[in-house]
Amino acid sequence: MQDGRGQSLQDGLFGTRDPLDEMRSALEATGRFKVLERLAKPATYSPEVPVPARASTCIYLDVETTGLRSSEDKIIQLGIVAFRYDAFGNVHDVVAELDEFEDPGRPIPEEITELTGITDEDVRGTRIDDERVAALLADASLVVAHNASFDRPFVEKRFPAFKDVTWACSIEDVNWRSEGFGSSKLEWLAFQHGFFYDSHRASSDCLAGVRLLAAELPRSQRTAMSKLLESAARHDVRLWAVGSPFETKDALRRRGYRWQASAKVWWRDLRADQHEAELEWLTKNVYGGRRRELPFVSFDGALRYSSRISDDPASARG
Repeated sequence: MQDGRGQSLQDGLFGTRDPLDEMRSALEATGRFKVLERLAKPATYSPEVPVPARASTCIYLDVETTGLRSSEDKIIQLGIVAFRYDAFGNVHDVVAELDEFEDPGRPIPEEITELTGITDEDVRGTRIDDERVAALLADASLVVAHNASFDRPFVEKRFPAFKDVTWACSIEDVNWRSEGFGSSKLEWLAFQHGFFYDSHRASSDCLAGVRLLAAELPRSQRTAMSKLLESAARHDVRLWAVGSPFETKDALRRRGYRWQASAKVWWRDLRADQHEAELEWLTKNVYGGRRRELPFVSFDGALRYSSRISDDPASARG
């Protein structure tokens, strides 16, 4: 249950004032203090904007797992916050929440318990409700996670229906640095936005993420959600620098390329509108002025952040 002080602070954040908010403003006006409030869920994140009749629903999710590898490790907690948003990127209200444990069938590593606070006793005999997850997903037009390239492979393995929906990432699809934030870590962004929460608990992480998406960014004066929607609509390409000379490896690494050991080739992902410029850079800096027709694959939010994009250049176009 939320106490009165937390509610009043949260109400102040979203448009009303009370003595505690006046005290906070006075403290921060001195330049000597920064006051943080505990995260609370408001009735609406956009009180001045009516909810449109055809508002869309987004799922913000977070998983806690037994480790980092989706091929071997298991989900031990799934948090979901479903919220409504509009085409302009206004976040309106939370319509559903889920926070459930799942027994991985083996002991949770000690370092994971230290990080998350989740113990073997917490998860023993539990299972995430598949039907409830499916019902939440059925209403969603978008799934968002903070570091979606980690969450998506785990979630798709456990719940295959998540393969059929567009994904976005609240790290990669919002340029926090260009808005003046020194880090895109969730806890740091929360601190910069004046609140704190119980981190590394799936549902708390989700509510923190939704709060950040609802925020107006300081430089662009747009909501983080509007930036995310714009970025999520883009098309990308995965490009392989086949046949690159050995002596260009450092230049490729600095450019953001990664080494694919089995195919012995460097590759990187980039926006589709950067494809031609990247080919020109490779021609000049890697292939000695000779233009090469290089293999690539195109993808969008239906595949972005998944582990299902081919890493074999032989299966690509070129």
